[in-house]
Amino acid sequence: MRWTDFPKWGRWMADWAAGYHAGLRDRPVRARSTPGAVLAALPAHAPEAPEPMEQVIADFESLVVPGITHWQHPRFFAYFPSNASPAAVLADTLIAAMSPQCMLWQTSPAATEMETRMMEWLRDAIALPGDFHGVIQDSASTATLAAVLVMRERALDWAGNQQGLGAHAPVRIYCSGEVHTSVDRAIWVAGIGSDNLRRIPTQGPTRAMDPAALRAAIAEDRAAGLIPAGIIGSTGGTSTGGSDDIAALADIAEAEGLFLHVDAAWAGSAMICEEFRPLWAGVERADSVVFNPHKWLGVQFDCSAHFIRSPEDLTRTLAYRPEFLKTHGADGIINYSEWSVPLGRRFRALKLWFLLRAYGLEALRGMIRNHVTWSQALCEGLRGEPDFTIVTEPVLSLFTFRYTPEGAGDLDALNQRLVQAINDDGRIYLTQTQVADGIALRFQAGQWDCTEADVILAGEVIREIARGL
Repeated sequence: MRWTDFPKWGRWMADWAAGYHAGLRDRPVRARSTPGAVLAALPAHAPEAPEPMEQVIADFESLVVPGITHWQHPRFFAYFPSNASPAAVLADTLIAAMSPQCMLWQTSPAATEMETRMMEWLRDAIALPGDFHGVIQDSASTATLAAVLVMRERALDWAGNQQGLGAHAPVRIYCSGEVHTSVDRAIWVAGIGSDNLRRIPTQGPTRAMDPAALRAAIAEDRAAGLIPAGIIGSTGGTSTGGSDDIAALADIAEAEGLFLHVDAAWAGSAMICEEFRPLWAGVERADSVVFNPHKWLGVQFDCSAHFIRSPEDLTRTLAYRPEFLKTHGADGIINYSEWSVPLGRRFRALKLWFLLRAYGLEALRGMIRNHVTWSQALCEGLRGEPDFTIVTEPVLSLFTFRYTPEGAGDLDALNQRLVQAINDDGRIYLTQTQVADGIALRFQAGQWDCTEADVILAGEVIREIARGL
């Protein structure tokens, strides 16, 4: 295949993509492949000679598509959404065609300067103060790792990278049990160790960290000769939407001289709507904040918005400037590779530019508001059923519930059977979680093409399958 062939297959791809999205409601949401089936169908060795594109395409449709769980399905209510608006997909196609490596300003000036402006647009859209500066990371996991590394370096007076952790007392990081597992990985990768990640008890309907318990833990660690370094707050945690009192955490961080990072990977997109911002009141006092436009805003993976109050602290932690990466004769430029763990960078800002211009903030607000309204209506509908129990109240468009029919014995086993039966049915897709000592089913609405009718159907499927067990 050569570039002269590309227009033909590019037209095929555009038609296929449009047809794929138009027909998603007719497909089961979750892949029905058995383990090893796709691997067994793939040849053990690469071909020595070129194969016709017609055959490659035919194999794609027969082998790959049936083995895909359809994250763009309008009735994907599991995990969190990983959206792909048509405008952003178009932008990603252009990015793939140009394939620029955007590690430095000089390697792609337009990519660097557009990233600066797009992060300003997003910062203003979610009402963060102007002293926050943004960078696009691949995922919230990378942003959280960067934040943990800055916490570590600041606490060690910027000597950790040089001397290693063995030259210092252990560094301590604080969070609740509601944070994403990416926090655990960041602690491992940063060399801090999971024994030095202190889990603070939660309280209240939003499962927020107990400020008194946090203060006590910090005092205890200082008295033991350990080094408190930072706090990781949650807004819209993965399991149940757990959200900390960010203002209370900021009070403690400021009093103790600790770095405060707020992980709002899913819920941060909703902050383009003013009425949802009380969920993270006080966020303007954080040191860093992350949310994923690739979850709920309409940009496809990967595109994570990382805002930092002090970019100098971030670059002091991560930047490395050998001669071959220097740009001479250009003052005041930004090299975003110095703000990230990877050196290589994609042109992700173009997806944001297309998205925000093609739809506008008000249309995006309307989508998010609809998802919240429809999900909360489903919650109230299930609450009114005698054999269902709401386990955790809605946080934006996420809530959890259990099937609790009278006389049932092992409710955990029953609800595990229920989620499996729902997903085997194929009309909708849900996931389970652990709340306290029990299994609960998660429901969240957020897919780009989801309609109110899809959410209503979800309620019907849940009731029908539960009562047919």
